[in-house]
Amino acid sequence: MGIMKKLLIYTTSTFVLLSTGCEKYLSTIPDQRASLTTPESVSELLVNAYPHANYMPTCEAMSDNVSENTEIAPSLSNLTAYKWEPVEATGIDWQINYWNACYEAIAVANQALETISQANDPQAYAAQKGEALLARAYAHFMLVNLWCKPYNKTTSESDPGIPYVLEPEKVVMKRYERKTVAYVYEHIEKDLLEGLPLINDASYKKPAFHFNKRAAYAFATRFYLFKQDYEKTIQYAEFVFPNNSRLSYLRDWVAYASYTTSVRTRLYNSSSEKTNLLLVEEISSWSFNYGSTYRFSVLPQTMYSLTLKSYNNLVGTDLAYVTVNSNGSIYVSKFFANFISPLNSNLGNYYLSLPLLTADEVVFNEAEAYAMQDQYTEALDLLNTILSKKIKSYNPATHNLTLQKVRSHYPGQDDRTAMVNAVLELKRIEFMHEGLRWFDILRKGITVVHPVADMSITGNFNTVLGPDDPRRQIQLPPLTVLAGLEPNPR
Repeated sequence: MGIMKKLLIYTTSTFVLLSTGCEKYLSTIPDQRASLTTPESVSELLVNAYPHANYMPTCEAMSDNVSENTEIAPSLSNLTAYKWEPVEATGIDWQINYWNACYEAIAVANQALETISQANDPQAYAAQKGEALLARAYAHFMLVNLWCKPYNKTTSESDPGIPYVLEPEKVVMKRYERKTVAYVYEHIEKDLLEGLPLINDASYKKPAFHFNKRAAYAFATRFYLFKQDYEKTIQYAEFVFPNNSRLSYLRDWVAYASYTTSVRTRLYNSSSEKTNLLLVEEISSWSFNYGSTYRFSVLPQTMYSLTLKSYNNLVGTDLAYVTVNSNGSIYVSKFFANFISPLNSNLGNYYLSLPLLTADEVVFNEAEAYAMQDQYTEALDLLNTILSKKIKSYNPATHNLTLQKVRSHYPGQDDRTAMVNAVLELKRIEFMHEGLRWFDILRKGITVVHPVADMSITGNFNTVLGPDDPRRQIQLPPLTVLAGLEPNPR
């Protein structure tokens, strides 16, 4: 049995979800370890050290990007996320599937790290160790930010976290503790800082699908932004773009607008697109559902208020994003999936390459960090660099965002708040359908209102999600609660 097949047995046991799977794993440990005898074999293992599941459908449905479209029939996963309700079901694009995928990825990283520590020449595995540490940090980071309260310097020492798993499963039904958000962040930072110097792009055949150097630095900018360490956010952003090379790495929506749909959607998720610093391939139906299949989706009013001058958008001119109206909803044309069928049958799965980290996000992170330090000139320079790739026939004299334009768009707000909101508004449209808006809602305490058009579909629920509403933290999967973890309050 090859490494990848054994890995599937192993991952089904992750985090005490399936004790039967764990028993199967325990019975295969000696053979599996015997297979991991070279840096190349550990690299092969680490292909699965990334969450091969999609958080975007859940995050989008919980955010203020979506409203109810009465022309489309409801879907249970989409409906429960819109209502911020706990779920028990699992499947493709469901939130529990993402939880499981993160801990499966962590399990793979831990297996790799144990193998490396026991090797006769661990220095030969330096690049693999770096990747495993970054992958472990990333998966825990996503978990703590979806299932726990956002990092807060005052409360994170007591806010419940998620289990930070540091070693492979070796016993059936091992007990875990949630610890605190601060504890989880401390361990993420430790893995991040230990792993970063070890990353070696030359060790990868396809760097965009692994934690290459730029992707690792990009993750560092997200981590330190969320941790409210703005100096380090800026520092690591500079590492992503040596010699001030930001412009060449930004997604060029002006060029995208001239492409056919087929070319544009294939390029968007391609490793040849320089902005895509880290990609992951996964089975997902998101390429079909993000547009006009889900009842709770983006409506024209929301999209136009961000992209069109006639709807008084921030920049005062039309943005170049290609949008498609369908069935009463609207979407930015960006995703394409490949259908892969084994043995030439009619059955198979759609595989979607999704950008987990991009150069565009790094620049937004950097701009927000400058704004939070009241360095508005630097923040505006970065936003205008971004806009030069999003506005047709860009003319700095007329199109540049200025502090006065920002003040006018957000009347009554102090300059720092207005500048941060400007960053978040432009970031919102750039990553529409990609889930990042939800993380900004959590970090910044943004209130979300989900209007109801047909209560016979939604039922009665509290449609306002305030800054302190416990529904902002996804409820832990039921099996983990049965295994002893304390559930989130409701």
